[in-house]
This record gives sequence, structure tokens and C-alpha cells, in this order.
Amino acid sequence: MSAVRSILVSLVAVAILGIVAYGGAAAGLNSLFGIVLPYVALALFLGGMILKVLKWAKSPVPFRIPTTCGQQKSLPWIQHNALEAPFTKGQVYLRMILEVLFFRSLFRNTKAEIKDGSRVVYSSDKLLWAAGLAFHYSFLYIVIRHLRFFLEPVPGLVHTFEAIDSFFEVGVPIIYATDLVFLGAVSFLFVRRVIFPQVRYISLMTDFFPLFLLLGIGFTGVWMRYISKVDIVGVKELSMGLVTFSPAVPETIAPMFFVHLTFVCALIAYFPFSKLTHMAGVFLSPTRNMANNSRAQRHINPWNPDVKLHTYDEWEDEFRDKMKAVGLPLEKE
Repeated sequence: MSAVRSILVSLVAVAILGIVAYGGAAAGLNSLFGIVLPYVALALFLGGMILKVLKWAKSPVPFRIPTTCGQQKSLPWIQHNALEAPFTKGQVYLRMILEVLFFRSLFRNTKAEIKDGSRVVYSSDKLLWAAGLAFHYSFLYIVIRHLRFFLEPVPGLVHTFEAIDSFFEVGVPIIYATDLVFLGAVSFLFVRRVIFPQVRYISLMTDFFPLFLLLGIGFTGVWMRYISKVDIVGVKELSMGLVTFSPAVPETIAPMFFVHLTFVCALIAYFPFSKLTHMAGVFLSPTRNMANNSRAQRHINPWNPDVKLHTYDEWEDEFRDKMKAVGLPLEKE
């Protein structure tokens, strides 16, 4: 499937989700989109992620295959790169922390360009790292802010996050900085897949669909906050009913909210079956979570079958007559 076709199919799929949700809510199917859909999406997410993680955990990794790009620990007078070739568990933990929290390997990303017709030039590329970091942290920040809809009383930490996010106090209602960062980062990730031929060539519908879902979530959320108001009290009542397993959908909630909720549920349900599972996969990746200590320790494959050994003495006893006939030396006569 070409990139243009992948983009169109993904865009149409997300648009159909939004139209169905808006039309269904306008037709009075609020319980379907406000109660049934969230529970189904959560069940698919939890079940899918558990099965995926169990499958990864059961996959045999008999060999040490950590990704390294630094000096391995060897002789005492040779400097060892503890982060690029971790030798101890502590060094592995430090490497994983930097990878999970700061995307360290992506920070070291480089790009190759052809200049002057035939000259290949390698240079640092920090835009992808910056956009990825901005997207993930703004998304996390927004999720934390939304906890006010699911907790009563609302923890002070959530209020603190909201106050920091609205520090600039621009507009009425006050604009949250993470909303702008989130939309900007996701837009960059989409545009990057379109304008760079190398990235466009390897991009599939499974890459564009979650991006359009995220853009849909962001735009509908911004629309409800700054343009078309929704009944916040009703949304809080619905959210609290969902988490306490006593759901009820207030009649005062506008259809646009159910479009927003449908996009969120679609993303949650799609999560375990997509590349988004790298959220859990990074912790189970043998290229990251193993120590590079093959020179110091012998690692035996525990899945190797038992093999009956055939010693040289047994082999010589078996072929003694033939060896003696052709004049081959024997260990014992």
C-alpha cells in the first residue's frame, strides 16, 4: 500500500469513527458510546497487553545480545563505557532509566544525506528526539490533568499540575501549554512521515492511523475547552460512574464529547495490537535489559537438548580395525 493510500485510508477510518460517534450520540445512543464502549476498550487493552507481555516473557533468549556501541569491559587499563556496554545490573538499570525517561538512544540519532551529487554526509538529527520527548511528556501531563474527572476529592498534585500548565494565563478559559505542545509534536511526527521520502517509503497505515487518532483526540479536546463548551459537571458524573462501576450518562453532555471519548477508546483498544506496545516492550527487550558480560561469564543455552557424548576412546574402539588396516596411529592397541 502506497503512503498516499495509507494516509487516505487512515484518515477516512478516523473520520468515520467521529461521524458515527457524533450521529449515534445525537440519536440518543449515549449509553453505547459513554458506557459500553469504554468498558469494551479497557477490556481489550488489559487483555491484549497481558497476552502480549506473557508471549514476550515466554520467548527464549538464550544468548547475550545487548546492543552496544562502546568499549566492553575487558582489561583493567582499557576504559570501559558503562552506559553503552553495561557490565553490571546497576549499569543496566541506569541505561534503562535513561532510555525510558529521556530516549537516550534516539538522542544519538543521525541522518544521512547525499550532497554534491555523490557525497554522503552524516549529521546529527535532534528534531525527532525533541518531538518524541515533547509528545510523550505532554501526553502524560494531559493524562495526569484528566485525573480530576476520575478522583474525588481531586488530589492536590493534580491541581498543582494544572496550575503549572496554565502558568502563562493566556485567554479565557486559560490555555494549557501542554495542549499546544501535544498538537505541535503529533503534527510534526505526521509531517515528517510525509515529507521525508525515506520515512514515507517505510510508513504504513498502522503508522498513520494512531497519529490521526491522536490528532482527533487533541483537536476535539481543544474544541470542547476553547470553542464549544461541554457540561463539565456531567462529564465528571459520567467518569466517576465508570470508575465506580455504577455508570450513568447525563442528558446534558454534548455529542462532541462522545466523539472525543470514542477516539480515546479506539486508541486504547488498538494499543495492544499496534506498534504502540513499545511502551511495555522496551522493558522486555533483550538488546536493552541484558548485561554485556560474555567475556567474564559463560552463558549456556538452557534450552539445548541433552546430547549423548561420543568420546574419542569410544570412537577409536568402534573403528579400530579400519584405522589399523589403513595405517592410522592408535592411542591404544
